[in-house]
Amino acid sequence: MTTLRHRILPVLAIILAILVIWHIAVVYLNLPFARDQAGRADQQPSFIELLPQTFAQERPVLPAPHQIIAELWDTTVNKAVTSKRSLVYHAGITLSATLLGFAIGTALGILLAVAIVHNRAMDRSVMPWIIASQTIPIIAVAPMIIVVLNSIGIAGLLPKALISTYLSFFPIVVGMVKGLRSPETIQLDLMHTYYAAPSQTFWKLRWPSALPYLFTSLKIAISISLVGAIVGELPTGAVAGLGARLLSGSYYGQTVQIWAALFMAAALAAILVSIVGIAHTAVLKRMGERP
Repeated sequence: MTTLRHRILPVLAIILAILVIWHIAVVYLNLPFARDQAGRADQQPSFIELLPQTFAQERPVLPAPHQIIAELWDTTVNKAVTSKRSLVYHAGITLSATLLGFAIGTALGILLAVAIVHNRAMDRSVMPWIIASQTIPIIAVAPMIIVVLNSIGIAGLLPKALISTYLSFFPIVVGMVKGLRSPETIQLDLMHTYYAAPSQTFWKLRWPSALPYLFTSLKIAISISLVGAIVGELPTGAVAGLGARLLSGSYYGQTVQIWAALFMAAALAAILVSIVGIAHTAVLKRMGERP
């Protein structure tokens, strides 16, 4: 009963409030088109007569929730996974670029963090450039990366993955630097007292101390990596992937398709973050810590 009151009911209340506001916005934004259509037919229907039309337009300004759910059902359940009309198919294309970019970004971020912590020159020279790199809008960087790689014959999955890498490595670097520096001075002095080698200090003290920071950074990085993969599909004119669905929907004014792709991307991000969270809990439990 306590769980219902303190966890489930607040979430349901927020969802209900969002749905109410959403339906009001649907009526407000779609009503002008319904009135215009009625005027062209020399009709003057009342607000109550026009109200159902705001929730049933083929290309609404703002789709109603039931329209998005119907589109998601049609493109995930009613379509074969191998069909280019299936959102599962497009999500799989985007997911492959996301995971590759995330893997490269994770490896790069950890290596840079280790170098920054153990080398003062790297800390003073590389870290400011890493921070400055994130001030450049990804929408400006993505076309340049794709054009340069295409010029040397690299196309397909890797360019999109590198855009994901560009976004995902930064939180990992910052989190790992913080984590590797988290051991207190007294703990480091104790390792020196035991005549521990630098590698022993790293693996037995710094690395375990950094793991909670690493997994927190990974949750951020995996979701940003998905954003990078979607952005990487936009300037290429891709015909597959969630970015391609967004692009084709904007070309043809298919707002329901756009919103369905957005919801699929959000669901995919939630699943990926949850998987990282499960791994986080398992690792901390194995280390004997409470998450």
